[in-house]
Amino acid sequence: MNKTDVLIIGSGLAAFTTALHLADVLQVTIVTKKSLVDSASDWAQGGIAAVLDPHDSALSHIEDTLNAGAGLCHRAAVEQVVAEAPASIAWLESMRVPFTREQQAGQLHLTREGGHSARRIVHAADATGHAVQQTLLDRVRSHNNIQLLEEHIAIDLITGKQLGLDPQRCYGCYVLDRRRDHVETWIASHTVLATGGAGKVYLYTTNPDTATGDGIAMAWRAGCRIANMEFVQFHPTCLFHPHAKSFLISEAVRGEGGLLKLPNGQRFMPDYDSRAELAPRDIVARAIDSEMKKRGIDCVYLDITHRGADFIHEHFPNIYQRCFDLGIDITRDPIPVVPAAHYTCGGVMVDLDGRTDLDRLYAVGEVSHSGLHGANRLASNSLLECLVYGQSVARAIQDSGLMELPDAPEWDDSRVADPDEEVLLAHNWEELRRAMWDYVGIVRTNKRLERAARRIALLSEEIDEYYGSYRVSNDLLELRNLAITAHLIVRSAQLRCESRGLHTSLDYPATLPEALDTVLFRMQKTGRNLADGNAQRRVFSDWD
Repeated sequence: MNKTDVLIIGSGLAAFTTALHLADVLQVTIVTKKSLVDSASDWAQGGIAAVLDPHDSALSHIEDTLNAGAGLCHRAAVEQVVAEAPASIAWLESMRVPFTREQQAGQLHLTREGGHSARRIVHAADATGHAVQQTLLDRVRSHNNIQLLEEHIAIDLITGKQLGLDPQRCYGCYVLDRRRDHVETWIASHTVLATGGAGKVYLYTTNPDTATGDGIAMAWRAGCRIANMEFVQFHPTCLFHPHAKSFLISEAVRGEGGLLKLPNGQRFMPDYDSRAELAPRDIVARAIDSEMKKRGIDCVYLDITHRGADFIHEHFPNIYQRCFDLGIDITRDPIPVVPAAHYTCGGVMVDLDGRTDLDRLYAVGEVSHSGLHGANRLASNSLLECLVYGQSVARAIQDSGLMELPDAPEWDDSRVADPDEEVLLAHNWEELRRAMWDYVGIVRTNKRLERAARRIALLSEEIDEYYGSYRVSNDLLELRNLAITAHLIVRSAQLRCESRGLHTSLDYPATLPEALDTVLFRMQKTGRNLADGNAQRRVFSDWD
């Protein structure tokens, strides 16, 4: 059995931020199922939203976020994140993140993205996430108080219910060491979920292979409430190429003048929204989806050629090189693009300090539902949320102090066998993701959701039977988590009888006058009140 002050599950920006704000005073252990660089944060291209221009205002950033969120943002969360954004950027600068700067004045270069009314996106060329992650990774690796466990995947949270203690408290996690095929017991005063989202529940996604909804599923099994899972953001512009594998074409390409066109060169976004290519992501993704279905085409095209080769090389060097390697010269040719699952706007319910329903369990970043994103995330608010809530969680942990750590039983696998064959895992993985893509995509109907629910229920039975009979493996754990996450998405979508933000239903095309969260819970009493002032928080279901 292993003990630590703070156990952080995940290795993206949320995890690194939380760890670095704690490690000077507490012992921190970071658990990540692959290497420390395998995260959605490292893949982020666009940037981080913050009001730094004197002609911009915090109120404008707040209003842009609220407008994109289609009535479901929690204003207190939005105001907190926007207010702390400049300080978060200053902290990253103090860490020596190599942000892009104006050539003459030397101040940070600010770009603009869809849904923003001003230039407020701080970036490092077109690979902001990688620049930030690499910089913080050096700090994390060199800190004496941070222990790193790569190639370790979390299995389940350890709660007081399992230990005969306070059932509403988290005491750590069971973790599978993938290299030794051995389950470890980790007991901690505080546990932080920073596991990212669940894009891999869909067949086509911009997310890395690690985005399998692990934290959401673990929190659900432990009794936490899960909110707004129906709102899955499909990024409008994923590179359409057989060898691209989930390569994202940054929002900033449209922010810097890129135009969406049909194969014949005709623009179509002005027909859908007065903001055209600069409309929020949900509007742009639906427009592309509509044009593709209406015209029977495989993709549309994003054209930035009119900005000239020098501009493109300077602002989008990585996108240029990746496309060029695939035979597309974006200084001369438009980029073929399609929508793909990109971001999970719902997740584990947290308060303004990242606390969940379980005492001493926190969630930060894409795994959480903080209320910041509402029914549709505004571009470049995701990395910002990781920074602000990472610091908030660190403060809350320090304020709470340490507790006496109990002993916990070791993982018992004495009654299970080694798997005789793993073809079931591969088959169910493919079937689950295809069902979600076919039936729970950008546009939904009651019939499609019913079909998805039936298929997921059957797959879940097979997965649960397999889980109960054989020793755990990385593939089995990820599949189990994906199945639960798919259940939560479908159930949430079935309960929302309207179209709002990222959830578009052909059976309920209207938007209801009152904006309410979809909250799923397993227990009659969650033990903690996370209401933060958002009007009429309603629990729609006690489905288990």
